[in-house]
Amino acid sequence: MKNKSAYFKTDIQSGVVVFLVALPLCLGIALASGAPLFAGIIAGVIGGIVVGTLSNSQLSVSGPAAGLTAIVLAAISSLGSYETFLMAVVLAGGLQLLLGLAKAGTISNYFPSNVIEGMLTAIGIIIILKQLPHAIGYDADNEGDFFFIEKGEGHNTFSSIIDAINYSHLGAVLVTLVSLAILIAFNKVAFLKNLKVVPGALVAVVAGVLLNEVFKSSGSNLAIAQEHLVNLPVPQSFSDFIGQFSRPDFAAITKPEVWIVALTIAIVASIETLLCIEAADKLDPLKRYTNTNVELFAQGTGNILSGLIGGLPMTSVIVRTSANINSGGRTKIAAIAHGVFLLLAVLTIPTVLNKIPLACLAAILLMIGYKLASPTVFRHMWKNGKYQVVPFIITVVAVVFTDLLKGVAIGLVVSIFYILRANLKLAYFFKKEEYHAGEVVTLKLAQEVSFLNKAAIKQTLSHLPENAKLVIDASDTFYIDHDVLELIRDFLNIGSKDKNIEVTLTGFKEEYRMENAMQHVTSH
Repeated sequence: MKNKSAYFKTDIQSGVVVFLVALPLCLGIALASGAPLFAGIIAGVIGGIVVGTLSNSQLSVSGPAAGLTAIVLAAISSLGSYETFLMAVVLAGGLQLLLGLAKAGTISNYFPSNVIEGMLTAIGIIIILKQLPHAIGYDADNEGDFFFIEKGEGHNTFSSIIDAINYSHLGAVLVTLVSLAILIAFNKVAFLKNLKVVPGALVAVVAGVLLNEVFKSSGSNLAIAQEHLVNLPVPQSFSDFIGQFSRPDFAAITKPEVWIVALTIAIVASIETLLCIEAADKLDPLKRYTNTNVELFAQGTGNILSGLIGGLPMTSVIVRTSANINSGGRTKIAAIAHGVFLLLAVLTIPTVLNKIPLACLAAILLMIGYKLASPTVFRHMWKNGKYQVVPFIITVVAVVFTDLLKGVAIGLVVSIFYILRANLKLAYFFKKEEYHAGEVVTLKLAQEVSFLNKAAIKQTLSHLPENAKLVIDASDTFYIDHDVLELIRDFLNIGSKDKNIEVTLTGFKEEYRMENAMQHVTSH
């Protein structure tokens, strides 16, 4: 693997792209949450700089999350003030610190790959569906709203797309087409693809701004109005800027309802973070693995700081992380850089940023969505067989039509059903009638042996004939569930003696302490 410094240039370029994607999402999520717009920027900056620095992930990008908008909106209303809500955010961060110290991050090891693949593909489809209205100039729906059911009676993602056709704006369509053409050229044309000076997304944004400025200066009907551009708060003085920060109401720490909101945020934010980390590791071209316990600690620290100065709660976010990976980001420098760019931009050039058409940013997100949900992914999963493709498809549909957590939960249930079914069938792989006296039976354990494998192993051991020779091989195994170890110990102490079976253990780690149950076995 290359030295990290070798990726510095591409990481900075990726940081620019992620910054462009994160800017409208931070504002849109804050608006949808019923919070001050600047609260989204605060969370974005801390998510980039602080969490990016502390995180063990090289690719994950953190910031305000769409999945928390409904919780935040309800919490601000029920708690009575934004300052009281900020106290809940600080407490949620503290609870995440405790989860990290308790090593709760290891639950991410039990997310099946087909469900993670389904989640990523669904996010890609949602991005495309949600950005189509913005791409043609209809911005009734906030950036960052990724829910199928939208605000307003009878409104959903599909109805918004139909409405968008009736309210489309030719100027926005032209900006989107020009931006897409530039992005595709930077992906396909060899000269531009190898051009390492500027990222294609930045060129697309500059082109979109210039094109709209030409429309404005010429008095054309194609000019895109201010409500369809980025809408960053512009302070008139330093005191106005400082006034955008808020402090939590520390007296609210004694209120039970504040602790309930804190616990809700901590649990939901942690689960979303762990899902995103698994997805990021799966997308990582360098195939690195993240310490999820460190990640929970980093997220907790970020949420404490964000709550202390008026920011929204944050998670690791799939949209920004995908943008980072697709733009060539390879180390945490990209995530940190995006946070620095957000901070510098709001301090120095807010009026310039407010000239960026949302249609231009929609083009960038459409490309990200297509890469996540490309036909290649569906073909790949189809080739893996029904046990992989069925949970994958159900996860995709469930996430698109509900939300990320509900969709993943449905996908997990379906995936577990297929795992149990496969394990029940696996239990009968040993057949007495095919066994010849004197043959050695080898029970090869998988990389991870969970309670789901217990039934299969139990059935296999019970079907062994008398006087057989058995080898239990754990050479490639990283984890064995306690219940399975107990099952093997019981077989060594009792079951093998009853049938006079000679057992050989190989590859078992010292911490499994199998030597306490080895009176009747040979160990290698």
